[in-house]
Amino acid sequence: MTSVTANSPAPDQTALSDHDWQHRLDKIASDPRMTESNIRAQGAIGKLGMPLLLVGVIGLVLTIIGAFSMSGRHALAAFEVGVFTALAMSLGSIFFLLVFHSLNAGWIITGRRVFENMGSIVWFPWACLVLVVIIEMASGGVLLKWIAGPGDNYLLNKKAPYLNAGFFIVRVLIYGAVWIFLGMRFAGLSRQSDDSGDRALGRKARFTAGWGILLFALTTAFAAFDFLMSMDYRFFSTMWGVYFFASCALASVSAAVLVLAVLRSRNKLEGLVTEEHFHDLGKLMFAFTVFWAYTAFSQYFLIWYSNIPEETMWYTYRKDNGWMWLFAFLCFGHFIVPFLIIIWRGVKRNMLLLGVMALLMIIVTAADMVWIIRPMVYTDKAVLDYGLTDPGIAGVWLDAAGLLGVLGIWGFLLTRALEKGFLLPTKDPMLHESMKHKNYV
Repeated sequence: MTSVTANSPAPDQTALSDHDWQHRLDKIASDPRMTESNIRAQGAIGKLGMPLLLVGVIGLVLTIIGAFSMSGRHALAAFEVGVFTALAMSLGSIFFLLVFHSLNAGWIITGRRVFENMGSIVWFPWACLVLVVIIEMASGGVLLKWIAGPGDNYLLNKKAPYLNAGFFIVRVLIYGAVWIFLGMRFAGLSRQSDDSGDRALGRKARFTAGWGILLFALTTAFAAFDFLMSMDYRFFSTMWGVYFFASCALASVSAAVLVLAVLRSRNKLEGLVTEEHFHDLGKLMFAFTVFWAYTAFSQYFLIWYSNIPEETMWYTYRKDNGWMWLFAFLCFGHFIVPFLIIIWRGVKRNMLLLGVMALLMIIVTAADMVWIIRPMVYTDKAVLDYGLTDPGIAGVWLDAAGLLGVLGIWGFLLTRALEKGFLLPTKDPMLHESMKHKNYV
């Protein structure tokens, strides 16, 4: 009688023997597509690193200048837009790694290393969140006004067991511990397998994915509550965690498509990442475009239907203060346009067209973060308390500086990660499946 353990990918009698496994590895290694020049970056994408670093440094310097010359609140908001755009791409990558390992997905193996690299640098946007916490604590609350304490505010007194500085710091540390562990864990196990070819590493990744999904879901949702929803502590939405998660998933798969398109344009991963893989990645882009629209509409519909002032004012404020143009942009750019374009099979199988759509989806993800964060800068109370005046179009340079500053550094770190080691897991047990992957729909 054959014993089957919980983490074993197959019963003993059907699992490959060590001899057969070594034969498979030798066969894969001898494949003409597995040459060093094809599966290593060798500067192909590293050349983009220094320009991205330069953009990032200049952007952050301008953000600091803007904090003193224009508004500290505006500068912090611009910085957070960049942070949450970068965080969305890293967190979404961790989500897909959790799913890929849980489902034992074979088709994505040749492109999975990009997700691993994006997930492994989640430490950077998290470190930026720590900086935001330090600024909020030191200033007594910039965008998170509840940091200063409830005072005589009845609602904040009721929410004080959760919205208090001490518990907030603990939560942020927990978020970082979970995200960084998962990001580093999957990337580390994958790179170890390149050296040892140990099949047990894959089982460890699947085991981690099993319990990691729950912690990922909780930490991602509560981080969205803490940093985004609580900017208006009166507002609450039961869809908020899912809404932010939808942005994470869409941004990450779009970033992966864009990176893989750049690598392929530089003659890397030839024959390993094909139109078949782009087709499936395009399906994921399309799916999460629809899912984001579904969550966005569901959130709006529930708030409209219940007609509770604390909820409706979130939308009413944006409507009454000149943000409807951004709402219209999100409706068309985040859903209608990509829906009508990505739905076509030919677009999903065209590396260039899908890459352009991927870039658009990253841009609209940033626009979505602007829609959430930026209107909270020049509220009526801020105008009264600080004498602030919305500069309008004259302040766009500061918004751009904060966004590009963070994304430039994040992009630089990603290029560095891609330049290290191989561009795909060379000894993954199911690599052969991905190398011959084909779509039939």
